[in-house]
Order: sequence, then structure tokens, then C-alpha cells
Amino acid sequence: MAASELYTKFARVWIPDPEEVWKSAELLKDYKPGDKVLLLRLEEGKDLEYRLDPKTKELPHLRNPDILVGENDLTALSYLHEPAVLHNLRVRFIDSKLIYTYCGIVLVAINPYEQLPIYGEDIINAYSGQNMGDMDPHIFAVAEEAYKQMARDERNQSIIVSGESGAGKTVSAKYAMRYFATVSGSASEANVEEKVLASNPIMESIGNAKTTRNDNSSRFGKYIEIGFDKRYRIIGANMRTYLLEKSRVVFQAEEERNYHIFYQLCASAKLPEFKMLRLGNANNFHYTKQGGSPVIEGVDDTKEMAHTRQACTLLGISESYQMGIFRILAGILHLGNVAFTSRDSDSCTIPPKHEPLSIFSDLMGVDYEEMCHWLCHRKLATATETYIKPISKLQATNARDALAKHIYAKLFSWIVDHVNQALHSAVKQHSFIGVLDIYGFETFEINSFEQFCINYANEKLQQQFNMHVFKLEQEEYMKEQIPWTLIDFYDNQPCINLIESKLGILDLLDEECKMPKGTDDTWAQKLYNTHLNKCALFEKPRLSNKAFIIQHFADKVEYQCEGFLEKNKDTVFEEQIKVLKSSKFKMLPELFQDDEKAISPTSATSSGRTPLTRTPAKPTKGRPGQTAKEHKKTVGHQFRNSLHLLMETLNATTPHYVRCIKPNDFKFPFTFDEKRAVQQLRACGVLETIRISAAGFPSRWTYQEFFSRYRVLMKQKDVLSDRKQTCKNVLEKLILDKDKYQFGKTKIFFRAGQVAYLEKLRADKLRAACIRIQKTIRGWLLRKKYLRMRKAAITVQRHVRGYQARCYAKFLRRTKAATIIQKYWRMYIVRKRYKIRRSATIVLQSYLRGYLARNRYRKMLREHKAVIIQKWVRGWLARMHYRRSMQAIIYLQCCFRRMMAKRELKKLKIEARSVERYKKLHIGMENKIMQLQRKVDEQNKDYKCLMEKLTNLEGIYTSETEKLRSDLERLQLSEEEAKIATGRVLSLQEEIAKLRKDLEQTQSEKKSIEERADKYKQETEQLVSSLKEENTLLKQEKETLNHLIVEQAKEMTETMEKKLVEETKQLELDLNDERLRYQNLLNEFSRLEERYDDLKEEMTLMVNVPKPGHKRTDSTHSSNESEYTFSSEIAETEDMPLRTEEPSEKKVPLDMSLFLKLQKRVTELEQEKQVMQDELDRKEEQVLRSKAKEEERPQIRGAELEYESLKRQELESENKKLKNELNELRKALSEKSAPEVTAPGAPAYRVLMEQLTSVSEELDVRKEEVLILRSQLVSQKEAIQPKDDKNTMTDSTILLEDVQKMKDKGEIAQAYIGLKETNRLLESQLQSQKRSHENEAEALRGEIQSLKEENNRQQQLLAQNLQLPPEARIEASLQHEITRLTNENLDLMEQLEKQDKTVRKLKKQLKVFAKKIGELEVGQMENISPGQIIDEPIRPVNIPRKEKDFQGMLEYKKEDEQKLVKNLILELKPRGVAVNLIPGLPAYILFMCVRHADYLNDDQKVRSLLTSTINSIKKVLKKRGDDFETVSFWLSNTCRFLHCLKQYSGEEGFMKHNTSRQNEHCLTNFDLAEYRQVLSDLAIQIYQQLVRVLENILQPMIVSGMLEHETIQGVSGVKPTGLRKRTSSIADEGTYTLDSILRQLNSFHSVLCQHGMDPELIKQVVKQMFYIVGAVTLNNLLLRKDMCSWSKGMQIRYNVSQLEEWLRDKNLMNSGAKETLEPLIQAAQLLQVKKKTDDDAEAICSMCSALTTAQIVKVLNLYTPVNEFEERVSVSFIRTIQMRLRDRKDSPQLLMDAKHIFPVTFPFNPSSLALETIQIPASLGLGFISRV
Repeated sequence: MAASELYTKFARVWIPDPEEVWKSAELLKDYKPGDKVLLLRLEEGKDLEYRLDPKTKELPHLRNPDILVGENDLTALSYLHEPAVLHNLRVRFIDSKLIYTYCGIVLVAINPYEQLPIYGEDIINAYSGQNMGDMDPHIFAVAEEAYKQMARDERNQSIIVSGESGAGKTVSAKYAMRYFATVSGSASEANVEEKVLASNPIMESIGNAKTTRNDNSSRFGKYIEIGFDKRYRIIGANMRTYLLEKSRVVFQAEEERNYHIFYQLCASAKLPEFKMLRLGNANNFHYTKQGGSPVIEGVDDTKEMAHTRQACTLLGISESYQMGIFRILAGILHLGNVAFTSRDSDSCTIPPKHEPLSIFSDLMGVDYEEMCHWLCHRKLATATETYIKPISKLQATNARDALAKHIYAKLFSWIVDHVNQALHSAVKQHSFIGVLDIYGFETFEINSFEQFCINYANEKLQQQFNMHVFKLEQEEYMKEQIPWTLIDFYDNQPCINLIESKLGILDLLDEECKMPKGTDDTWAQKLYNTHLNKCALFEKPRLSNKAFIIQHFADKVEYQCEGFLEKNKDTVFEEQIKVLKSSKFKMLPELFQDDEKAISPTSATSSGRTPLTRTPAKPTKGRPGQTAKEHKKTVGHQFRNSLHLLMETLNATTPHYVRCIKPNDFKFPFTFDEKRAVQQLRACGVLETIRISAAGFPSRWTYQEFFSRYRVLMKQKDVLSDRKQTCKNVLEKLILDKDKYQFGKTKIFFRAGQVAYLEKLRADKLRAACIRIQKTIRGWLLRKKYLRMRKAAITVQRHVRGYQARCYAKFLRRTKAATIIQKYWRMYIVRKRYKIRRSATIVLQSYLRGYLARNRYRKMLREHKAVIIQKWVRGWLARMHYRRSMQAIIYLQCCFRRMMAKRELKKLKIEARSVERYKKLHIGMENKIMQLQRKVDEQNKDYKCLMEKLTNLEGIYTSETEKLRSDLERLQLSEEEAKIATGRVLSLQEEIAKLRKDLEQTQSEKKSIEERADKYKQETEQLVSSLKEENTLLKQEKETLNHLIVEQAKEMTETMEKKLVEETKQLELDLNDERLRYQNLLNEFSRLEERYDDLKEEMTLMVNVPKPGHKRTDSTHSSNESEYTFSSEIAETEDMPLRTEEPSEKKVPLDMSLFLKLQKRVTELEQEKQVMQDELDRKEEQVLRSKAKEEERPQIRGAELEYESLKRQELESENKKLKNELNELRKALSEKSAPEVTAPGAPAYRVLMEQLTSVSEELDVRKEEVLILRSQLVSQKEAIQPKDDKNTMTDSTILLEDVQKMKDKGEIAQAYIGLKETNRLLESQLQSQKRSHENEAEALRGEIQSLKEENNRQQQLLAQNLQLPPEARIEASLQHEITRLTNENLDLMEQLEKQDKTVRKLKKQLKVFAKKIGELEVGQMENISPGQIIDEPIRPVNIPRKEKDFQGMLEYKKEDEQKLVKNLILELKPRGVAVNLIPGLPAYILFMCVRHADYLNDDQKVRSLLTSTINSIKKVLKKRGDDFETVSFWLSNTCRFLHCLKQYSGEEGFMKHNTSRQNEHCLTNFDLAEYRQVLSDLAIQIYQQLVRVLENILQPMIVSGMLEHETIQGVSGVKPTGLRKRTSSIADEGTYTLDSILRQLNSFHSVLCQHGMDPELIKQVVKQMFYIVGAVTLNNLLLRKDMCSWSKGMQIRYNVSQLEEWLRDKNLMNSGAKETLEPLIQAAQLLQVKKKTDDDAEAICSMCSALTTAQIVKVLNLYTPVNEFEERVSVSFIRTIQMRLRDRKDSPQLLMDAKHIFPVTFPFNPSSLALETIQIPASLGLGFISRV
């Protein structure tokens, strides 16, 4: 449709505004083509007329629908223009507190001026591996995209960060580098990523400064290349710098500072090592006090100095070089204080013994007089002679400043070079990612050479940016096979040519610099002559001849020519540099090694003054300074070359753009200034990206998404099976102009504004549908409600009316009866009252009427007489007044008439003479006569009226007189009656007075009697009340005492119970914390173990030399030393140093750091062990004290104590392991200390290591043989004891079987006698051996003690060495280690000789012992009769008959142990075992083998089998650790094996559930409690590995299934985002749904059940799985704005309900899994609840108890409507939520820890399976095992 058709009534548009840049308005009527004025209404309600431009007739920009406001990508907006971009950024920044926004390929970052919690490691992990469009915009998303494209495309990447000063460029670059360091890690252990990050503090201190716009502004540009190897791990970095602002060293504007390093030095001046620098306060130095702001609020320069020094140390800059740097910097400060005094106008001098110059000379190591001389003079060279000329004070000051700037620039370059050397890697770089932190476009009131270079660089970068954006758009169109039309975009090549081409500005500037008398003015004239009126981009200001204007891509900029030549030359006097080169300070000449060319090419001055001194030239001889005539490259030339090199680098990489925006100039947090933002958006190319996108087809949809979104606009007949064809058909009907859209291969492309039009159609259709649905639903609901109410009303009415009728009938009956009664009663009362009142009234009336009549008569009489008097008086007064008035009036009339008559007489005399007068007189007389006649008639009429009135009054008077006479007579009669009544009243009054006197007497008597009675009554009542009060007080005291006793007892009970519960809870919490810490330590140990194994394998592969000798298994330790049986692989390699490491000096710091870390870790573990030991003792005391009170829980406490003891032992074992690793690393360190002596190929090295290996092997053999002999000795002792001893194994097993088999008593006696003699012989021999072995064991203990002392001594020595400098520390430690190893080797050689003698002696004794046993056996066989020999073969006949009496043991030969482990563990396939055999069969088989070894009392066999089992399980898990079935299978079997060891241990706590037969199968000889702890640790490791496998499998499914997939179809719909993802970032992965997650959960659960895992353990696994699902889902929800909507909340709640249903189906609701989903459930509810009023805020605060405040606020900020019917959350509502939650104490962390693993426990679960019934299937290949 046409664009003008969209300008209808109520359409919203943007109009320009001088204050707000753009204002929103609403059309009040439709626009028609040809209209010149639009009627608009602003948002504040004001109406205005907006006049269209008559030339262009351009309509104002249309505003996007509210649903599109706040989009993550600006190019997803339907209307792409400047006001839409500005409004979208403002809404995201102010309302949603989002500082990042995409604009196509550009990330727009707005500086919030506030620390935000969005850069933690959890956020990094959340963005790692994600596609760029999947998460909310973030600098980490750009970094991840660059890292991913580097790995996928094998192409170098670059991130270009630009923006104004204070916009946040440096911080953004730092976060990008930190992301790479965190995600990739380093390829070696040299902590390269830490070095890369450590370069930031150094560069900030020497290259950043405070400006009016930014407290930490970068005053140089830098490009950092971070190098990666083939595995994409950081191996090094390289830094390039551009255009350092050297002028800041000598001058700072007001409120600005010099570079940070100067203030850091001044703040640290009191340090002892800085006293030689002779520094002080920053206000004491000219170079640091000019800005007047030496302190930055919130920044401690002393601490920053420590960080800078620490970073220098980490990067390998030694202390001596650091002090050299600080000396040079201090010298610059002192140089700035050098003052000059003028001698005349052309010369100056420095005061003698000037302190600042003296300090400068001392620090720089130069001659004072020479430096003083050349600061005030200069050398000029002509063709034949060289002159030394004095300079003026101003020239000297400028030369001093130039020298300071030059020294600082050289020092800056030197530091950058050394940083690059430290970051350089010897490993070949495979690829790199470059981070460019460069200044943005700048324009100030005064623009000079620096701004010119900056803007030149931005022109080049903008050109590269435009070409890249254009290229990406073209690739997208070509990929989708859209017809490509050339898009006109701004090409700034003409501006670049103006600057850098031949005869360009830079070329002319360099040419002018070469001219001897070139000035800024002459250069300006050349510019005017060359470019003015020839280049449209070059202009000349009207009022200046020393400036020029360039039309840049962002704006016009006026440059002042003053200072261009000087800054471009960057001249420093050569003689001053020579003085510095001759310095005794070694570091200073290093700075100027590359200064071989002349510094100052200038010759004689233009003034032509005669030089003061002259040095004759020697033209015949070659001068050393012959190159002085050569000119060095100018600053502009160098900058142009470095810029070209940078552009070549960027063009060879894939760029990623970050544009930093400064929202305001006052550093106010979250304050948005539209004017400043628009300026920067225009300057940084964001609007150019928008323009290029808008020129084509900016909105893009896949066919499926378009169909899902706009299905409502289609009719049923339009929907086809082919989605693409369906979309085409619908679009042809909806949008008639085919140029407004194009169909690609996978997407539909729309012109700008078309999506808004489609959204309008969709909203209208939905609104109409909603109205229709609402109408129908509301009608149905109201009709239903009406019918329900009507039915209820009828029912209620029926019952109410019946009740009312009955009540009314009753009321009527009662009313009628009452009425009759009332009638008669009232009649009687009224009649009686009437008679009394009537009689009294008549009497009163008679008296009263007589009285009134008399009074009225008297009154009338008085009034009548008064009237007569008044009449006469008033008449007289009136007549008197009338007479006086008449007299006065007559007199006045007479006077007046006399006067008038006189006047009239005069007139008459005059008029008498004329005839006319008589005529007039005659006329007047006639009129007067007529008037008099009329008056007479009127008077007659009045007279008649008065006469009539008089007659009427006389009649009335006569009638009134008659009435008064009749009244008078009546009053006289009443007066007589009143006199009679008065007499009667007086008599009645006398009688009443008498009666009153009698009544008063009676009342007085009654009153006295009543007073006496009341007094008596009161006294009685007082007595009773006092008694009652005493009684109640006694009762109350009794009750209070009883109550107090009860309350005290209750309180004591409650306090005891509370203390008991609290102590129990605290113990449980401590137990869980310790368990979690222990399992974390175990996990860390397993990780280190795996890492150790991996390193060993890598080193083996690197060297590729087989190791000589035989590796012995760790089977030589007794059960008391079972901590060494964690892994035989560690034992195998403990005595073997890491020979394969290269003896490189570069790796020494690595080993040293790792060595120190492990040393620190050992110390921490020892302290932790001591603390835990103390706590264990304390808890044991508490348990003993409370044991009597807790008799009902003895088993729990016992289990806790056992666990604590086992835990302590385990920590001790881990401590020993770490000590062993520490010794191993010490040996490795010693090997590297002297590579020429102890290299892997050196003879001394081989001899030492072979001796060490052989000695350790022999020691192991000796220990093994000693333990074997000890076990035999114990068994022989048990055999000697009496036969009835229940604790021996021989009496109860072997002898009992022999007795059953022997039938003849003679045989028994003979055998017993022979055995008795043998035992005596053996006892005597073994007693001697026991003594010798005990002596040896004591000696070994002494050796162990000495080794411990040696270890402590080594630690003390190491601590002392750490206080030395690094070089001395390494040398001392290496020397000490060599000496120690030599002494240890000598000691070991001596021990070896002793052990050889002992071994030979023991071998001889063993041979003698074996011969004697053989002789005894032969003698016994000879004593057996032939009959017995014949009967012996009959024994096998009894085997089938006794097969039912198996003892549940399995017998195998010692040599078959490896075969057993191989078939049962290493090569076993879990799937076949789980399906076909009983669960836990391998565990049962292994335990039955252990039982047999225990039955034989074979210590070596038990330990060997258990050790092999544990190590084999570890090998299987290491080999197939990613297979869920394998890990689950061995977790189940390890737990079953552990339970079997507990169940058959013989301990009472584990035997409660055993049968009598199972109790008989308990172990009899060995206590395997320590092995149980080892197996428990192994189970914990397997469980943690199982959780990691679960997480790896579930992780890809969670986000897609829980968030992205529409489980309820059609609810959410796709929001019109335009699909502005990078196509290269979208991987073709399968889409997971909620069903996929449920199927996977079913698969996990079925596998766990098939493997026979304990139900409690299954619950813990399910809880962990649900926690992972909830945490990952919530974390993604918090980082994805497109997911925070009402419909998505409904989807999440539905998905969670499905998970809960799965828990109910599996009967796992009590597993605690549902509780782990509570944060996700509350987040979904938060998306759906109402969010407007204070009541809503209160409800949200009470509902979201599992969410933190940061998470609640984040969800509310991200809440985005998907449809127009929804509303955004207001900022005031979010602030209300924050105010209500400010007192809540929760974690400030935004994301949940998805890697958290709950501590696992293995509750004892005995098996009811009888061991003797277990059959071994042939499929296992265990035919060599026999059942016993």
C-alpha cells in the first residue's frame, strides 16, 4: 500500500523539536494528497498545525507500534529512521535499564555511569556457546561471536570499539578481553590470560587521564591482538598504540589531570623506596597542578600504584626497571618546575644551583651544567659553521616542555615494547582476535592537529564499516536469491582523498614542514590555493585566514591552523637529547636507541641576529652528525602509515563493531540527553547502518514464522500444505504493491513500514475477534448468571413468601386480639382522664377567661384614652407644624414671586410694545383656563370619593362599638364568677398547707429510720466484702503460684526442647556443610587427579620413551593405611619425577607458582584439619552430655560420630596426598633448577632417579613381606588358643570341618598331636620374627618422624626464601633442593643395604619354615590307614547332596585376580547386565570374593582385590565417563558393594534387618570400615560425574524445550523481530521440545531403576536434574528480553506442570525436586500477574519469596508485550517494588548457579537377597570362579 495511506486519523508521527530533537504527535484527521497542513496533537495534549515543506512535501516520520518499541535489534523496527532509533534506545536505557542494543552488526553500548551486576563469571558462562541472536545484547555476545567465528571459519577476528571520550570504550574493550581470558583459558600454566588482563592497569596508568568528560579517559588508541593456538586457547598478545596525547604531559585544562601515573607517584612518595625520587604533593609540581583537580573522587592513587606495580611484576618487569621508570617520571615532574629568568628579550638563564634542575640531573644521571646550558641555548648549523645561540624565556619554556613530552613518549613506547615482550609466546600463533580501542569522531570549539588525525582515522574506519555493511547486505540478498539493486550509501573516499592523496592536506603539511621558513599561515594559503573552490568538501571560514573547514561524514569541522606545523614536526633540540644519551643512568639511553636521525632540522632563525658564540666547521672531515641534515618522519606521516597498516589488518579479519554512546555530559546515571545521543549516533555510523538497511528490505521473516504470526489473516481455504505458497498467496492479497516485498529461498523480505502495516491488520483482526468472543462469552455468562439468579430468587421467594404469610396471619390474629383489649382499656383510661381534665379545665377556664377579659378591658380602655390624647396632641402638633411651614412657604413664595414678577415685568415692558405679545398672552390665558377647569373637575371627583370613604368608616365604627359593648358586658359577668372561685381556691390552699405539714413530719421520721438501716447494712456489707476480698486474694495467690509453677515447668520443657531442636538442627546444618565441603574437596581432588594423569600421558607422548622398570600395584599398605588406596595410579607415579618436562627457564615461574599454591593449600588443609578436630571434640562432648536426654536417637548420633571420624581420617589422608604431591613438585623444581646437571638425559639425573625408584620399590616389597608375616603370625596365634574360643576362625571353620570328615577317633588324636607340635615350633620361630619385625617397625616410625621434621624444616626454609628477591629466592631454593636430594639418596643407599641383609635373612627363615611344614604333612599322610585312603575318593559323591548348603562365597586363585577384574569390570557391558541379570550382580560377586578372602584370613588377597576393584572402576569411568549407562551402572554397583560391606560387617547397627542366615555370612577376620570410607568417596565421585553427564545431555534441550518451543500452540506467537540474527551464527541443530525432555527423563529413570539404584539415591538424582532444568531455564529467561511476556509465562507454567505430572507418575513428589523449580514457577507467575497498583506490588513481594530482588527487578524490566493488548511495566511500579524489597537480605547475584551440586548421601539399604542363592551366568566369563 502507498505510504500516504498510513497517515490516517490517530496515526502517530514524529516531528522535529529544537529541545527534544523529536517529539511524538497524533494525527487528528486523515491526510489527503495535496494537503499542506497536518492537524496534530502532542502527547502533552497541545494541538498544533504542522506545515509540510512546499518543495519536498515530505511527510513526517511514522512512529512504530508500541509492540516494536524496546527491540533488541534496531533493524527489527518496521519504520527505520532517526527518531525511531533514538526512541528505542531511550526506552531501553531509561525504562528497562538495558545499556546494550544491536543495530545490525553493530552493538550500541550506552554508558550507564553506574556499576551494573552484568559482568560476573556466571554471565560469562551463560553467554558462552550461545548464538548471538539468542540472548539479549551484550559485549559478551559480541566476544562470543568473534571467538566462535574464529574457531569455525578459521579466520582472524577483530572487535572495533569506538566512541567519544567518556563513552566507555576502554571498559568495553576490557570486558571483551576478560571474556576471552575466561572462556578460552591458556594453553600453558603460565597464566597468559592473567598477563593479558594485567596489561590494562599499566596502560591505563601511563595512557589514561581525567578529562572534563571522563575520569579515566584513554588519551591514545590501541589495538591488542590476542593470540590463540590450534585448540583456541590464549597463548599471548601484542599491542599497537596510536597518537599518544603528549601535550597533556605539560598542559592540562581546568578540572583535568595529567596522566594517572604522576599522581600515583606523588601519592606514594612516602614509601621508603620512593624517597630518592624527592617527590611530594601533586600541587607542588607545575605539570600536575594546572588543572586544579589533583584528586578523583572514589579513587585511591596509592592503591592504584600498588596495582600498577603488581601488574608490572606479573608481566616480568623487574624491580630495577620499575624503579628506573619511576625515576624518569619523577624527573619529568621536576623538569616541569625548572624556571627561567630573562636577561633580555632574546636570552634567558636559570638561577644558579636551581633545585628542580639539580634533582632532574641527579635522577637522570646527567651533568647539571651541561643540561642548564642547553636548556637556555640552541645550536644552529649553516653550510660552513655551527652557531650556539641563546634563546628567549618563552622559547626555553617551550623547549623544556618539548623535552618532557619527548621523554614521556619514548618511555611510553619502551613500556609498550616490554609489555609486548612479556605477552609474546614462543608457541606458534594459529589465529588471533584483535580489540581496537580507538577514539571516536571529535569536534570542539577549537580543533587542532590531534582532532584532525582522530577524524582522519574515523573517516578510514567509517569507510571500512560502510563497505562491510554493504557487503553483508549483498551476501544476504545473494544467498536468498533476491534481485540485487544498488543501494546508494555515503562514500567518504573523496574526504579521504582530500586528506591523504597527493597534494592533499597531509602532503602539503609535510612539504611545509620541510621548508626552512614554513609557518602555519603559509601552509593555510597553500591549502586555499590548492583546494578552495576545487573540492566541495573543503571550505574557508568567512572571518578567518588561519583556519579551514572539512565536510566529514558526521559533520563539518573547522580546524585552526595554528600549531599544526609544530605538532607535525614534533621537534626537540638535538643537544638536549645528546645530553640524555650520555647519561650514567643505564635505562635512559635505552629509550633513545632508535633516535639515530636528527631531532631538530632547523637552521638559523629568521631574525638574523648574530650568534653569541661560533664553532668553526670542519668540512674536510666527516661529521658524526652527518645524518642531522636528514629529516625524520613527521607525525602525520607516521600516523598515516600506522593507519594504513591497521586498515590492512582489519580488512584481513572479520570485524565486529561496538559503538559506545555517552548519554549525557554530566556523568549522571541513567540520564539520557537526546541531543548528545543523536550527535554521536550520526558520528559513529549507526544511522548509516539504519539507512542502508532501510534502503533495501530491512524486515525479514522465515516462511514458518510468517505463517505462525499472520495465520489470523488467512482464511481456511488459503491454508495449503506448502507454507511457502500459502505465504505468497496471502501477501498478494494483503499487499497489492509487489515492490514492497520479495520472496527468498527461506525468507520473506519486506520494505520498511510493511511489517507495521501487517501488524495493524493483525491487531484489527484480533481486536474484532476479541470483541466478538467477548460479546458472546459475556452474553453467555450473563445469561447463565441471570438464569441461575432467577432460579435461586424464585426458590428464595417461595420460601420467604410462605414464611411471611404465616407470620402475617399470626400477626393479624394477635393484632386483632390486642386491638380489642386496647380498645376497652384505652376507652376506660381516656374517659376517666377526660372527666378529670374537663372539670379542671372548666374551672380554670372560668377564672382565666374572667382574668383575661378584665385585662383586655383595661387595656382597651387605656388604649382608647391614649388614642384620644394622641389624637389631640398630634393634631395640635400637626397644626403648629403646618402653620409654621405655611408661613415659611408663603414668605418664600412671596419673595420668589416678587423676584419673578420683577423679571416678568421687565419682559412685559419690553414685549408690551409688540402686537405679538398680546397674541401669546391670549393663547396662554386660554390654556390656563382649560387647566383650571380640569383641576376643578378632579377636585370634585376627589371630594366625592372622600365622602364615600367617610360614610363607610362611620358604619364600621358603629358596628365595632356595638361589639365592644357586648364584650364589656360578658367580661363583667366573668369577673363576678372569678371572685367566687377565688374564695374557694383560698380555702383549698389552707387545707393543702396542713396536709403538707403532716407529710413533712412523716417523711422526717421515715428518713431517720432508713438512715439507721442503711448504716447497719453498709457495715455488714463492708465486713462481707472484706472477707470476700481476702478470700479472692488467697485464691489468686494460689492460682498465680500454681500458674507460675506450671509456666516455669512448661518454659523449662520448651527451652530444653528448643535447645535440643536447635542443637540438632545446628548439628545437621554443620553436618551438611561439612559434607558439602568434603564432597567439594573430593571433587577437587578427583579433578587434580585427572589433570595429573592427563599431564602424565601428555608428557609420555611428548617424550615417547618407554619408562624402564616394573610398576607395582599399591597393595603393600595395610588396612590401617587405606588412605593410600585412593588410586594406585598416584602411587605408581609418586616416586617417578616428571622427566618429560623440558628444562626451560621459562617454565620455572610456572612450577614455582604452582608449588607455592600447593604449599598454601597444604597449610590451609592443616589448619582446617585442626579446626575440624577441635570441633569434633566439642561435638563429641555435646553428644555425650545430651546422650542421656536423647535415648530415642542413639543410632543417628552414632552414625554422625562415625561419619565425623571417617571424615577426619579422610581429610588426613588427603592432606598426606597433597604433601606427597608437594614433594613431587619440589623434585620437579629441583630438576629444572640446574638443567645442565639434572637434565633428563644427564648421567647424574639417571643415577639418582634409578636409585630412588629401586629404593622405593624395595621398601614396598619389604613392607609387603612384613605384613604377610604379621598376618601369618596372627593366624598361628589364633590356632594355638583353646578350641572353645568363639573369636577364632580355625576352631569354628577348619577344625570343625576336619572333625566332621574324620570318622575315627585315632585319626583325630594323631592329627591333633601333629598339629600341636607344629604350632609350638612355628610359635617359637614366629615369636623371634615378631620381635625383629617390631624393631624394624619402630625404626620405620623413627624414619617417618624424621621425615616429618624434615618436611617442617623445609616449609620454614621455604617461607624464609619467599622473603628474598625472586632471583635469589629461586637460586636458594634450587641449591637447597639439590643438597637435600643428594643427602636423601645417600641415606636411601644405606637403607637399601640394610634391607638387603634383612631380606636374605627372612628368606632363609621362610625356607626352613616351608621344609618343616612339608615334613609334617608327609608324616601325617604316612600315619593314615589304607582304608582311609580308599574312602577318600568317595568325598566328591557328597557334593551334589550338600549343594544347597553353600556359604555364599566365591573362590578364585590369586593369579586370576586380573582376569576377574577384567571380565567383571573392565570389559563388562552394562546394558546386557541390566537387562538379563539381577541388579547389582557385579557388586555381589565382588563381595562374595572378599568374603572368601576374609574366610581364608588372607590380608593380602583382600587388599589386593579391593584396590584392584576401586582402580578398575576408576579406569572404566575415565574411559567411558560420558556414557550415562556406564556411570549409572557403576554408581549403583558401588553403592551396593558399600551396602554389602556394611550389612555383613558384623556391626549391630547394620545387622538389624538381616536374617539369621545373613548374620552367619558376616565377615569374621577383617574390619573393612576404612575401605567403606574409600568406597563412599568413590561413590561420591561417580555421583558427581553422573551429574555432569546428566547436565551435558540435558543442557542443549532445556532452553529449547522449556522456553522456545510452543507447547501450547498459538498462545505466544512469534514477535516481529525481523530475524536480525547473524546467519553465520545460526547452527542447524534439531529443535528440542518438552516431550524431548520428558523422554530423556524417562530414559534416565528407567536406566536408574534397571541398574537397581537405591530409591533414595534416585530421588537425589532427580532433584539434581530438576534443579539443573530450573536454573538453566531461569538464567536464560533473565538474559532474554523476548522471553519475558505474559504468554511465555503461561507456557512455562504449563511446562512446569508437565514436569510435576511426571514426578507424580514416578511417585517422586517427596524427592524435593519440585521445590527446586520454585524460583522458575514464581518467575512465570510474575510474568502473568497484574503489575499496576500498590496492591499488585505487595502481592508480588509476598509471592516471589524464592527470587532475589535483582531477579524480580530484572524480570520486570525485561517484561515485553507480545501483543498490543498488553501493557509495559511502568518505571514507578518497578521503583515501588524496589522500595518494598529494600529490607530483604538476599544475594545480589542475578543468575542461579547452574553448576551447583547438592551434597549426596548414601542411606544404608540392606539387601534381602541370600548370597548362597546367587548364580553366576556363563556370559560373564567367570568360569574360573567356584562357589563355596
